[in-house]
Amino acid sequence: MFIKIKNLTKKYNTHLAVNKINFEIEKNKTVGLLGPNGCGKTTTIGMILGLVTPTEGEIKIDNKSLNTYLRDEILKRFNFASPYVELPKKLTVKQNLEIYGRLYGVLDLDKRINEISNDLEIKNFFERKTGELSSGQKNRVSLAKSLINKPEILLLDEPTASLDPDIGDFIRSYIQDYKLKNKVTILLASHNMGEVERLCDTVIMMKKGKIVDAGTCNDLIEKHGRNNLEETFLKLARSKDEF
Repeated sequence: MFIKIKNLTKKYNTHLAVNKINFEIEKNKTVGLLGPNGCGKTTTIGMILGLVTPTEGEIKIDNKSLNTYLRDEILKRFNFASPYVELPKKLTVKQNLEIYGRLYGVLDLDKRINEISNDLEIKNFFERKTGELSSGQKNRVSLAKSLINKPEILLLDEPTASLDPDIGDFIRSYIQDYKLKNKVTILLASHNMGEVERLCDTVIMMKKGKIVDAGTCNDLIEKHGRNNLEETFLKLARSKDEF
């Protein structure tokens, strides 16, 4: 397994945000991380990124514990995008990409910025400050930042939230094509079930900090006797059972 999560737990004072979760992600696969708001998805991503310290448990990449990695080794292999994490607002789009490219030690940075900017169609607002951009433009810049170092592991936290259908479809298509052309392992947290069905090889369902089910979209739909993934999600989210 490329990524292995074992008994991962995060407790904030008396609140148990993530409770002994276990899962694995195969190399070059896309796994969806689903669940209601507050179920522990973003905290889980933060721990995998090394930004949140687990209370207990272990994260392994290529059978090496994340705790033993040097920080610069992690940054070379990971990247992350979320509409809820703002890039520096007073810097232009180009300045943001240049700074993050240098932080990740990207070689031939100008060429890489040119490639990713053409792909994501952001060159026409290159010199605008990031804080002045629309939601769709910000999301494309955030995605460009997340791919600047050609990461092996890409963590996406609701990458198409609040986007209109056209821009949302553009970003989904780009992620889909990028994965086909590059060796990248993706963990995708999303509330858009159509997006998950389109992009993910398997999904993990969380509730109250625990994993309550996992499998392919079709397997989960059939198992829970529903017509689609959204109905399956609602069944699990609304269940009064304690997990």
